[in-house]
Amino acid sequence: MLIVGEASDGSEAVEMTQELHPNLVLLDIGLPTLNGIEAAREIRKVSPTSKILFVSENSSADIAEEALSTGASGYVVKLDAARALLPAVEAVLAGKRFLSASLSGHDLADSTDKHRADSPHRTNVVVSFPPQTIAIGGHEVAFYADDTSLVNGYARYIESALKMGHAVIVVVTESHRANLIRRLKADGVDVDAAIEQGNYIPLDVTDTLSKLTVDDMPDPVRCAEVIGDFVVKAIQGLKGEHARVVVCGETAPTLLSKGNAEGAIQLEHLWNDISRDYGVHTLCGYLSSAFRNGESSSIFQRICAEHSAIHGENLVTNRRLVEKILPT
Repeated sequence: MLIVGEASDGSEAVEMTQELHPNLVLLDIGLPTLNGIEAAREIRKVSPTSKILFVSENSSADIAEEALSTGASGYVVKLDAARALLPAVEAVLAGKRFLSASLSGHDLADSTDKHRADSPHRTNVVVSFPPQTIAIGGHEVAFYADDTSLVNGYARYIESALKMGHAVIVVVTESHRANLIRRLKADGVDVDAAIEQGNYIPLDVTDTLSKLTVDDMPDPVRCAEVIGDFVVKAIQGLKGEHARVVVCGETAPTLLSKGNAEGAIQLEHLWNDISRDYGVHTLCGYLSSAFRNGESSSIFQRICAEHSAIHGENLVTNRRLVEKILPT
């Protein structure tokens, strides 16, 4: 086998496939510019002989079904990749369908492409809410109905991470930070011990943003340095072979709440690189009320495109796709 090219985003993947016409294309779901599912549809148009194999950290059957509906030949969950990737490549190149073992029990055999030219433009795949697993290296987003829902959702996420032995960096507003601690303590989490041991690292979002931005826009160098320092310090306190660092926060949502949509989207894009480079899992939390004005639809779609999975409490959805972004 020969690797003939590597692309950094979905649009580049389509362009390179059109130029190179490879036998096989490996695609992630959460790609910048153009997500993996839309990229796969474009690749099928420009190079119909190229086979497509998805490799994603997301183990949702709905996402796998939508990915396969593009005409892709296989779907490998990254947690299975060490033992499954090579057999998947061989199977797909041999004209067979391949699914990760973690997707067994789901009927995905009859997935067909339902994204036709006369269908509404749909790109955002919605999975179960809240996140049931923490896929290391993932960058997920959740939309909450109100502040109470956000605190409860983050609390479930943090409790799950701490039980798994991970270190959690929490970057939220002062009020959310206080409410989170109260909720965690009410659920029996020894927050004081977790903080002392370096497993729970609370940070103020306003202070953090002041270190990440220049003229109210995220600075790539500052983001890499500041966030990298946070992650490295958290790594030093880890105990156990499988312990990792996870993050939940509202840095980009805070920028959006101040009317800085471009800054929020740029920060989400930068966070993709950080999540990948440091192998951390991140959950971003937005209030749904931030997307109820006339210009919010495109902003919502662009934010979703920067994430590997989307979760929401009051999104109007069907099984697989966002029909309407938010209720009117």
